[in-house]
Amino acid sequence: MVRVARDIRVLALLSWPAGTEHAFLADFAAGRAKPPVVEYPKSDFRAAIAELEAIVCEADPQHPLGQYLIDSARSWTTAARMCEAAGTTRVCVFSTELYGAPNEALPGSGPTAREAARHFISIADELDHGLLAPSESVHISATALRLQLQNDLDDYFNRRVIEVELDPELIAKAAAGATRIRLRASAHFSQYDREQLLNHEAFVHSITALNGREQPVLPSLSLSSPRSTATQEGLATFAEQITGSIDIGRMKRISLRIEAVAMALDGADFIEIFRFFIESGQTPQESFSSAQRIFRGVPTTGGYAFTKDTVYVRGLVGVHTFFRWALRSRKLPLCRYLFAGKMTLADVQRFEPLFEAGVLLPAHWLPPWLTRINGLAGMLAFSLFANRIRLDSIADEGDFLLDF
Repeated sequence: MVRVARDIRVLALLSWPAGTEHAFLADFAAGRAKPPVVEYPKSDFRAAIAELEAIVCEADPQHPLGQYLIDSARSWTTAARMCEAAGTTRVCVFSTELYGAPNEALPGSGPTAREAARHFISIADELDHGLLAPSESVHISATALRLQLQNDLDDYFNRRVIEVELDPELIAKAAAGATRIRLRASAHFSQYDREQLLNHEAFVHSITALNGREQPVLPSLSLSSPRSTATQEGLATFAEQITGSIDIGRMKRISLRIEAVAMALDGADFIEIFRFFIESGQTPQESFSSAQRIFRGVPTTGGYAFTKDTVYVRGLVGVHTFFRWALRSRKLPLCRYLFAGKMTLADVQRFEPLFEAGVLLPAHWLPPWLTRINGLAGMLAFSLFANRIRLDSIADEGDFLLDF
């Protein structure tokens, strides 16, 4: 499965050609912009899909490893078919199957991802920006941030394990693999961005890949499987939250993408989504990059979207709930097992006896915040209690006027 899946590079195969941004922005400035028409490379994954289907047939669904293989192989099969369909409306169907949609309920039968996104956007818009510290408005160039992150990571590993590089073609501001973190060369970053990248990209995406490579029985845990995307991104965003690295601006950017996915599904075309990001305060360059994420692999004329960005809030809610459940159930070791490779929340629960038996290895590398388990337990314990307090009840009763 590792050998076959390595060629199914979803984001690479659905990326837009270099130069698309420059041409669009020039046309937009001149008042003649049209939704970009993107030509994608043709992919043929028939042989890979046949091998993945053979894995499904041979794996034992009664064994935790067998169920993992079945679920993962089916996920890669869907991803392969999505890549084969690049440029067509079918990508939206496969994308929704893999990543969900903005109008689906969050874990725990809560609100939808779109409703949560609108909540965060409204909070960000109401924030008094005069409260921001001067350091929060200082911009760091990609070149300077590369040097800073490289020093941080070399100190953490006590040697060069992960290389930080600049990539002028990257759509996202940053992306991480096991031994490489890429920064978009044209992007500017804040001090918050630095901490977010360290905790999100390096201490989740990179070290789960590195730890997965150490698994003698299940080396596929090093792969960023489509089915583990929600947990991976949720874990990474949770890491930002638990370390105080996430700011309301970051939550707004994540939420704007979810709203944009919903708008595209409702019929908005690339121009409308681009204008939506501009009106939300992003620069033309940022707005193009954000809109491009929404239309990867699908027609830019509206009605379809690449829905991956909906996983961030869903994953965050799922992981946060899982950590609280693990504390209440006295299963905090499961939280550390989550870093032993790239897996889902269901996987780590099924794998618990295999970790305890030594079949699967615990994580060799852990983020600093997870090594201080007592501090984590304290924060989660307070979260469990605070959730029992109803803010609407307090506000209605005027309790904040009392002298606590």
